[in-house]
Amino acid sequence: MTQADPLANLGIRQTASGGELRVWSEHATHIDLCLFDNKDSKWIFKTVSLVRDANNVWYGKTKSLAPGRKYALKVSGPDGPMNAFDPTLLLLDPYARGLTRTGPDTWRGVVIDDSFNWNGVTKPNTALDHTVIYEGHVKGLSKLNTRMPEHLRGTYAGLAHETTIGYLQKLGVTAVQLLPVHAFVSERRLMKQGLSNYWGYNTLNFFSPQNFYATREAQAEGPSGVLREFKGMVKLLHEAGLEVILDVVYNHTAEEGRMGPTTSFRGIDNANYYRQTRNGNYIDVTGCGNSVNTSVPAVSRLILDSLKYWANDVQVDGFRFDLAATLGRNADHSFDPGHPLIQGIVNDPDLKGVKMIAEPWDVGMGGWQTDNFPPGWQEWNDRYRDRMRKFWLRDIRSIRENGSPGDGVGMLATRLAGSSNTFSPARGPLASVNFITAHDGFTMADLTAYDVKHNVGNGESNRDGTDNNMSYNHGVEGATPNRAIEASRRRTIRNLMGTLLLSAGTPMITAGDEFGRSQKGNNNAYCHDSELTWLSWDRRKWQNGLWQTTQHLLKLRRENPALRPVRFGVFGETTPSASQMDWYDGGGNSMSVYEWNSAENRTLQFLAASTPEHEPFNRILVVIHGIESPTTVILPHHEGVTQYALLWDSSFDSPPSLEAPADIRMPGGEYDVAASSLQLFRAD
Repeated sequence: MTQADPLANLGIRQTASGGELRVWSEHATHIDLCLFDNKDSKWIFKTVSLVRDANNVWYGKTKSLAPGRKYALKVSGPDGPMNAFDPTLLLLDPYARGLTRTGPDTWRGVVIDDSFNWNGVTKPNTALDHTVIYEGHVKGLSKLNTRMPEHLRGTYAGLAHETTIGYLQKLGVTAVQLLPVHAFVSERRLMKQGLSNYWGYNTLNFFSPQNFYATREAQAEGPSGVLREFKGMVKLLHEAGLEVILDVVYNHTAEEGRMGPTTSFRGIDNANYYRQTRNGNYIDVTGCGNSVNTSVPAVSRLILDSLKYWANDVQVDGFRFDLAATLGRNADHSFDPGHPLIQGIVNDPDLKGVKMIAEPWDVGMGGWQTDNFPPGWQEWNDRYRDRMRKFWLRDIRSIRENGSPGDGVGMLATRLAGSSNTFSPARGPLASVNFITAHDGFTMADLTAYDVKHNVGNGESNRDGTDNNMSYNHGVEGATPNRAIEASRRRTIRNLMGTLLLSAGTPMITAGDEFGRSQKGNNNAYCHDSELTWLSWDRRKWQNGLWQTTQHLLKLRRENPALRPVRFGVFGETTPSASQMDWYDGGGNSMSVYEWNSAENRTLQFLAASTPEHEPFNRILVVIHGIESPTTVILPHHEGVTQYALLWDSSFDSPPSLEAPADIRMPGGEYDVAASSLQLFRAD
């Protein structure tokens, strides 16, 4: 401990005279460290009474606190509506880096051996403009992969297996964003229904990796073995040039509501760890029973320390923060972009270069905070998601049913160009994490096959999951033998994927969307640990075509810097690493005010030219046609452009062959555009 940093070194540290434990609690009156026999996790063979310092840090030291030792805390304190002390309970150290289960709601911390040889492997440090995120689940990614040994399937080691890594490299993504891997448990109500929390958004501890994602061999070694397997996964992914981003849940914990299980925070200092009224009622802005109280400095420090541990000791490359608005709520429970934690996450020198992505909302008052996070943060862009779904799905449905789409191309253009009407020039287009789908909601294929959710299997009578899917089943709900409908659905998937990967911003693909994975209309499959949610590695011909299309689009994105600007361009100025955007109608003329605002104008061309800073000059043309009837566009005349080379057309089931001669068109020439489709040209 230093005078400048009274909360330093919380948790366990090994010293020359034994292991030292430091725990923070303002309201406790007595804390015992309980040490358990190595063979009997219920036998307390030694108790150490912790001493309190002036900063409410309780500490104690013993040589028995060595790697492999199981331990827990007993905490006493005053009664009162905001407290929940019970000295009979055995509680987890909030900073425990290993843990083991001993009963339905009882756990032990485990002192770990964190030694690991990285052999010089370092983080890829992929630039944001080259970053493509692939959101997936540790188990789901490899559970059905018969190309690897069975004992590795669905594990950390399975994710790091050469077949998984080879798949990701061949596809062309740069980062794997994993659904929660912090130690978690299933909610009591799910267990009563015979279900489980597959996604993992119910965190038990912020420092320990989930043990059952490790192989049986690693689990048999204990928490130290689990951690080594996790680090080994990170190391192998890094060797392959792939970054690891963790989806982290710091907004609430698995202790649920006030009557939920008391496993750690509640029993150590309920009044500080959780937001509540003076009469002890929890202020729940997460919808999960409790909300972590980040207005308390020691609680914010816990989260920062957890991030530093994963980023530095475990070498993780970035974090996606579930319900990040909760983390920025101050003492009166209002969101504040200047909150010390929100600022600290992107400004702490120990987290320099780490990617920080906010899910910028929660379910409390004033919970929607898109674009209210400070520079350094990226944000999930729900406005982008909704606009793209509307243009390619809801508007097409409206045209079929009413003869009018409701909207033209005007509101689409800004999203394609990086959402400058949402994110400030200081943050730029890369602040926007663009996505069409995520783990939560319909898959991309299901967006095209279902008008309504089908969540009966979740045990809540189809009440859970959003009703605002902005989907379109193209005329039939669910699977159909109708080839015309199937063809329309697949073209729409290609349009959605193409728009995502040709837009300015940081794209995120949901695992399985690259080959048309379905969850049979379930848009909230959090409680299904089954083939419904696992990725299939056996695919049909059309799925292989879609996979090749996604791979081709990612290659085009890498090769054309005009598609991935770092900064917003300014009219009349030359801005390094921006893209100069010129907009044209279907006739090749500059867009008029009428055409921007007309609901009937559903055809748009934009020409983007890069402003070289680190890569060669590049210029592309994108054609977007959002009506289910073909048309002919006139490719625009533009200074310096002598020809257009077709790189991709979404009307084709598969991408063009590398051996095929390029389709070259001249400025002012015609191009026949298929119904409801998207084209990319290189402008030479």
